[in-house]
Amino acid sequence: MEINLSSDWKEVLASEIEKPYFKELMLALKLEYQTHTCYPPAELIFSAFNNCSFQDVKVVIIGQDPYHGEGEANGLSFSVNDTVKIPPSLRNIFKEINMDLETIFMPTSGNLEKWAKQGVLLLNASLTVQKDNPNSHKHLKWNLFTDAVIQAISDKKENVVFLLWGSFAQKKGLKIDRSKHCILESGHPSPMSANQGKWFGNKHFSKTNAFLESKGIEEIEW
Repeated sequence: MEINLSSDWKEVLASEIEKPYFKELMLALKLEYQTHTCYPPAELIFSAFNNCSFQDVKVVIIGQDPYHGEGEANGLSFSVNDTVKIPPSLRNIFKEINMDLETIFMPTSGNLEKWAKQGVLLLNASLTVQKDNPNSHKHLKWNLFTDAVIQAISDKKENVVFLLWGSFAQKKGLKIDRSKHCILESGHPSPMSANQGKWFGNKHFSKTNAFLESKGIEEIEW
């Protein structure tokens, strides 16, 4: 499996991609993609990185793994391809943006590439999944790689906003240096969590922009 990773991220993660586990992961992935239908398409596995350079990272949103339905996943957490129906979690994200920023715009596309281009790293803990089989690549040790990504951002950058939605993302972000970065936590935007009152009203989008503005960093156009 080719490591289709942009040169700046390759440089930042150079020691990680030379580790035995990562080489084993790439071999295992090659076999998975040959023997099963997997998402996203192989060329989009590292899309989160290739749409948001290390230098440009302002915000990190951590998801669990890609959508597992046909044609949905595009390599960005919470994001789907243009023609796909907007999933419930993402619809709740858009609803919160509307309430938080007092807008009434509901996007017709769930493709979050425009966020990525502004410096939002849309990072899934596992970058791949088998069709119709959620969390099916958890055993491939993607978590070691994505933990290293988070650690590199924490160590080598300052004033990044980490949006940790739900217990999974919060555990994933435990080692982030909170003296250097802004951590915002809430329930997950999934219907189950949102309907229990753990998502709506978190105001993470205005809080993110207020923090960035306070540090002289250009805000995100959500």
